[in-house]
Amino acid sequence: MKTALAILLLALPLYASAQAWPTKPVKVLVPFPPGGVTDAVARITADWLTQRLGQAFVVENRPGASGAIAAEALARSEADGYTLFSASTPQLAIVPYVQKVNYDPQKDFAPVSIVGTNAFALGCNDRIPAATLKEFVDYGKANPGKLTYASPGQGSVGHLTMALLLARAGLKGEAVMYKGGGPAVADVVAGHVPCYFGNFNELLPHAGAGGRLKILAVSSPQRAPQLPNVPTVAEQGYPGFRTQTMNGYVAPGATPRDIVERIAHEIAAGCKDSGFAARLEKIGVDPVCSTPAAFTQAIREDLAIWKEAVAAAGMKPQ
Repeated sequence: MKTALAILLLALPLYASAQAWPTKPVKVLVPFPPGGVTDAVARITADWLTQRLGQAFVVENRPGASGAIAAEALARSEADGYTLFSASTPQLAIVPYVQKVNYDPQKDFAPVSIVGTNAFALGCNDRIPAATLKEFVDYGKANPGKLTYASPGQGSVGHLTMALLLARAGLKGEAVMYKGGGPAVADVVAGHVPCYFGNFNELLPHAGAGGRLKILAVSSPQRAPQLPNVPTVAEQGYPGFRTQTMNGYVAPGATPRDIVERIAHEIAAGCKDSGFAARLEKIGVDPVCSTPAAFTQAIREDLAIWKEAVAAAGMKPQ
């Protein structure tokens, strides 16, 4: 009886702090400049949490080093629930493999919730004699040493997704690097480079009737609602293939569990709200609003996937 009472008394301060939180504004670090998808997800979620919790969730952009600057800042922050990080897949599962960083995504972060995800699609110029992924692979095998593909940057999700696919298909291809997805798509549309694994919002305007692109596959585990007739890579002969960008909130690793769960609960309410979900869908993000446990598992799985992809691309830590 005394032991049980002692445990209860020890837990009371933690419970009380979680119940009182937040009593002041909460800072949300964003690893990129304003204007991108990660920044938009951060601001949509911050607006929602501000409404729900009665304190301002203030977005602070800290770009640099592919997001490592913001990630390291979070790892050094006080674990009191007043500093959060709107992280995306690169900081969680790619950057630690391609550059030296001062944080461990599994030890230094407390995952809160995957707010949303967006998959990628393989778009090819209509001059390429392939209407399916199998035909694309056959085309690559019939033209050894000639396959090139557009990449929006070294180590980007699009670059690594294509490198992973080629490795699993037993193909070799050369990445043609661009500064961003816009120039990459423009050259694929023009026929200068045959293919590109990119965001739906980059590819869809050029696909379909009258477009110059054919979309052969999507990289998500399930078919995308935006492209219900396009099979996944996994469906087309590569079981287990899955790449997508996650955007979600994480806290410093030692943040009280009650606070983490409370934030996750409020974010989950967002996915049940048509306005919140519509704002995400408008920027090409599929609402998820996961539990902390699901986010933790997703990071663990992604680290394995992207480790393979980084090796396939021949990249090593700088």
